Amino acid sequence: MSSDSIILPKRALVIVACLVLAGFISGCQVRPLYQESAGGISTGGNLNTISFSEAGDRVSQEVRNNLIFLTSGGAGEAKNPVYHLDVAITESVGTPLLDDTSTMPKMARLNLRAVYKLSRVSDGLILRAATRQAVSLYDYPQQEFAKLRAKRDAQNRAAKELAEIIRGDLAAYLSRPEKIGVMPQPVK
Repeated sequence: MSSDSIILPKRALVIVACLVLAGFISGCQVRPLYQESAGGISTGGNLNTISFSEAGDRVSQEVRNNLIFLTSGGAGEAKNPVYHLDVAITESVGTPLLDDTSTMPKMARLNLRAVYKLSRVSDGLILRAATRQAVSLYDYPQQEFAKLRAKRDAQNRAAKELAEIIRGDLAAYLSRPEKIGVMPQPVK
C-alpha cells in the first residue's frame, strides 16, 4: 500500500469534516441587537419611535437627553412617536464614606433610581414597566466648590449610565415581536 492511497482518504475526511462544520456554523445566527432583520421585523430599530416625558430637574434632564441621543442616534426626539416612555428619577446620596485614619469624609455614594413605563401612543397600553438604578462614587473634598462640582460630575456619570441601562432594556424588549403584538413574517 502506497503512502498516496493513505493521504487521499485523510484529505477527503478533512474536507468532509470541514463541510459538515460549515453546515453547522451556517445555522448560527449572530446579529446585532439594533439591526433590521431580513423578514422586515424590527429588532430594536424602533427605538427611534419613542417619545419621552418631560424632566423635572437637572438630573432628570440629563437622563432624558442621554436617552434621546442613545435611542435616536443623535437625530433628536421622534416626530411621530409610536411609544411613550414616562420616566421618574429619584436621587439619593449615601452617607459619606470615611477612611480608617480620619473622621473626615473622603467619598460619597450617589444613587440614581429610575422608575419607567413604556406605553403605546395609539391606545395607552403599558407594555413595559421597570425600575433600574445606577451608582456613582465621588470624592468628598474639603473645599465647598470642589465638593459641589464632584457631586455634579457624579450625577452626570450616573445619568449617562442609567440612560444606557434603560436603552438596553428597551432595545431587548422591543426586539421581541411577540411582546409588542407583531407576529414574525416568513422570510421569502
